[in-house]
Amino acid sequence: MFEAALRKNGFVFARAIEMRRALDGCGSLADWDAFAASWNHLEVDEYLADRGRFRRRRYAVFSATATGPIAREPHQAHLQYPQYNALFGGVERWFEPVADAVASGQTLGTVLRFCRSTFSRLAPDRERWHIEVHQFRIEARADQAGQPTPEGTHRDGVDYVLVLLVNRCNIASGTTTVHDLQGRTLGSFTLTDPFDAALVDDARVAHGVTPVTPQDPALPGHRDVLVVTFRGV
Repeated sequence: MFEAALRKNGFVFARAIEMRRALDGCGSLADWDAFAASWNHLEVDEYLADRGRFRRRRYAVFSATATGPIAREPHQAHLQYPQYNALFGGVERWFEPVADAVASGQTLGTVLRFCRSTFSRLAPDRERWHIEVHQFRIEARADQAGQPTPEGTHRDGVDYVLVLLVNRCNIASGTTTVHDLQGRTLGSFTLTDPFDAALVDDARVAHGVTPVTPQDPALPGHRDVLVVTFRGV
């Protein structure tokens, strides 16, 4: 559904209605409410402790071939190379695992099947995928903006990326920007509704998100996203 635009532009902004339609073609979303509620149980990203405690997350790794089951792998560290992450490149970061009920749930399974179907059509030579799943909550208060991408505009060092909005509560801004490899801006958009999504060809473009602030300064706010990366191995 999104392959032509990804091939042409290197990224896609999918509105909730079309993203939901694409996901419905890959399986059930019957447990979406429980899936979204699991963001209330993320753990603080301790690696940002000296820069602000605004990010909560959980992490899991899966593997898959172009067809067949998608299997969860043993829990492991998240490692990025320095050229892709100026803050933590080369550091093995251990995050709390995605809860078993979420990892084996209908919604995540549907999202992973959608990604595999889409990305395998774009890269039919990939015989096996290394898949990383990140649950992120970015919190914002009147005295501290939340930074969805504290590493700045970046690439992830993978083949493809899906960013799926799960929820926004009392949040302003959080605009996604996409750039070519020379730094020129190719597009910008804001994920505002659950199921709004961005798909990115990570080899061709870089992406970032502007800081988020609470709309009502008297109340906290948060932005919940699911990030899924696919890398051929």
